[in-house]
Amino acid sequence: MNSDQRFYEIDKDFRNPYARDRDRVIHSGSFRKLEYKTQVFLNQEGDFFRTRLTHSIEVSQIARSITSHLGLNESLAEAIALSHDLGHTPFGHVGGDTLDECLKKDGFINGFEHNFQSFRVVSTLEKRYKNYNGLNLTFATLEGILKHSYPYKKSYLPKCIDEQFNLDKHPSIEAMVVDRADEIAYISHDIDDGINSGLIDFDDLTESELVCEILEKVRFEGIDERDEEMFRYRFSSHMINHLVYSLINHSKDKVDNSQIFCATFDAKSEMPIGFDKELESKIKKLKKLLFNKLYQHKNIVRRMYTAKQAISSIYQGLMDEEKMLPEFYYNQLDKRSKHRVVADYIASMSDRYTIKFYNEMFGRF
Repeated sequence: MNSDQRFYEIDKDFRNPYARDRDRVIHSGSFRKLEYKTQVFLNQEGDFFRTRLTHSIEVSQIARSITSHLGLNESLAEAIALSHDLGHTPFGHVGGDTLDECLKKDGFINGFEHNFQSFRVVSTLEKRYKNYNGLNLTFATLEGILKHSYPYKKSYLPKCIDEQFNLDKHPSIEAMVVDRADEIAYISHDIDDGINSGLIDFDDLTESELVCEILEKVRFEGIDERDEEMFRYRFSSHMINHLVYSLINHSKDKVDNSQIFCATFDAKSEMPIGFDKELESKIKKLKKLLFNKLYQHKNIVRRMYTAKQAISSIYQGLMDEEKMLPEFYYNQLDKRSKHRVVADYIASMSDRYTIKFYNEMFGRF
């Protein structure tokens, strides 16, 4: 497959192929819906908290900064970054996990996985052209979305995907940058949102050596901790800068020596993009701390449990009465499994639409 086009060649365009990919993603319906999809906190809990849309924009900004410093293709990184969460369900990971459980319970062994769903959104589910499905993105962008996280080989991926994208090979270096930019973004903004919500404070995170190092940088600026908003802002800024510069410094020599890395190195080889072992260890410990202190906080678990009931109830309702499906999805029932059609429809919903749909079916959320 040509890396610059998929279904047909465009003779004249003022954009490079990856900038064209980026624009097609931005103008897609799935991208707009990210505004009302949960990152950690439900959308209706406040205007300040990140959503899948703001997260995707932050990942894109960080990925562009890194690729610019490393002399890579910024437009390709941006296209992958803005696409990487398109397959997320409403209510964050719990929505995807619930759909996965529902499908497997009904014997659909491949279940649901949000990374592959992002690939399906841009390659199949979005309908913007008469003669074919998908957004007609380049091979490199599609590969970056499909191989967003290692390992690339998954049991649910069809054989034709492996044959087309060679899951034994790494994707582009730009795709690897997006993977780490995603990590940098959610670590920094989840701490910011968690503290702003009042569910955690910096004292809860002092077990993390990395957090303590960043707090020291903020205090060195003379920022008064009683000015909570400014203190949080400076903390996030220092955290992102520290991780971005550390990644660039650790990776720059490796990138210089691996211009066609994805074409010559298999997926078992060391990636050229990453942090040194000491920082990798600190990040791993911080992520574990955030899981225990924030993601498993009783207030979040309670809301996510309610969200889980909504997803499973809507799934069962649509399986019982498929005529509730919108015309676009209903017309697909004679071509595809009803289970997958229902799952695709639910995955496409925003948080607020899911709540509205649930309330119409069962009463108040």
